[in-house]
Amino acid sequence: MNIRYKAQGTRLYFALKKFYLLVPCTLFLVPFFTGCFYKFNDVVVPPGVKTIRILTFDNKARYKNTRLSPQLTDRVRQKIVSQTKLTQVNNENADWEVSGYISQYDVTTSAISDQQVATNRLIVGVTLTVTDRVTAGEEPKNYSISRSFDFSATLTLTQAEQRLHDDIVRNLADEIFNRIFSEW
Repeated sequence: MNIRYKAQGTRLYFALKKFYLLVPCTLFLVPFFTGCFYKFNDVVVPPGVKTIRILTFDNKARYKNTRLSPQLTDRVRQKIVSQTKLTQVNNENADWEVSGYISQYDVTTSAISDQQVATNRLIVGVTLTVTDRVTAGEEPKNYSISRSFDFSATLTLTQAEQRLHDDIVRNLADEIFNRIFSEW
């Protein structure tokens, strides 16, 4: 019987030994990996680009959500200023100029259940132009961004807009930011 307890004690000893070796190694590697992932959050802007001008996004969609244009523009401005070293200016001498308009704001049916509409989808599209004044001869870059947002068919469009508005603004601003800074 003593042999049996001794064998279990030996296994426990080796298990604890492995554990105590893994803990320091893990604690050493976590800051290393955290540092690497942090670098992915940094935004890279081409050399020479110091200022940016962000024009108000017009609303050219068939249906006009009057709150969307100013709030989306403001959110994009805040995101760029807070996450880059670019300085926002309001004159025409900016190194980069971002302009655009809301091109789509449509509701479609996305799911039917028991021959009734169960879910509707709001599709919001933005057309974006980024003009680079630093690089001579550089053509403006044009982008089309579209995001969809599902909501219950029991809600009116006005009710759905109230519930989805913050998500729409946040998601579109993130998409615009990523599109602007992904190609440099």
